[in-house]
Amino acid sequence: MPEMLRLNVDMKSSAGMSIGAAAARFGLAAHVLRHWEAVGLLAPARAAGDRRRYGTADLHRIAIIVRAKEAGLGLDDIRGMFTAADPAERRAVLRERRAELRRRIAAARASLEIVECALDCDREDFIRCAHFQSAIAERAGLPAPRPDSPIPGAGAPAALT
Repeated sequence: MPEMLRLNVDMKSSAGMSIGAAAARFGLAAHVLRHWEAVGLLAPARAAGDRRRYGTADLHRIAIIVRAKEAGLGLDDIRGMFTAADPAERRAVLRERRAELRRRIAAARASLEIVECALDCDREDFIRCAHFQSAIAERAGLPAPRPDSPIPGAGAPAALT
C-alpha cells in the first residue's frame, strides 16, 4: 500500500503570521510591532524579502506586552522583565507596579467619593453644600469652612481687565 503524502498549499500559515495579521489580531497598528522590535521586545523570524513572520511564541510575547501595557507598565519595565535572568527580578517589577496601581486606585476612589458627595447634595448648587465643602477641605488638608463663610469661586467670575 503506497504511503500518503500531505501537501500544505497554504505556505503562509505554516511559516507564521505577517506583521499586519499579527497586529490586527491584537487590535494594534503594524508600526507598533515594528517599534517593539526596534526597542528589543520582539524578534520575529524573517522570510524571503526580509518580511517579518510571527510564530506562536511571538504571539504569546505580544500578548504579554499588551497585557503589561494595560497594567500600566512601560516598555522599559517590560523589557526588564523579559531580560531578567532571575525570576525574583521579574516579580520585583510587578510588585512595584502593583503598589503604583494601588495608589492610583485609592486616588480614583477618593475622587469618585468627591463626585458622589456633590451629586448626593440636596442643595440646588452643590458648591454651597456644607457637606461637599467639608469633603473638599478634608481632601485638601484644609480646615472645614464655617457655614456662613463666602465660598471662593462661587458666583460669577471676576471680570477680566
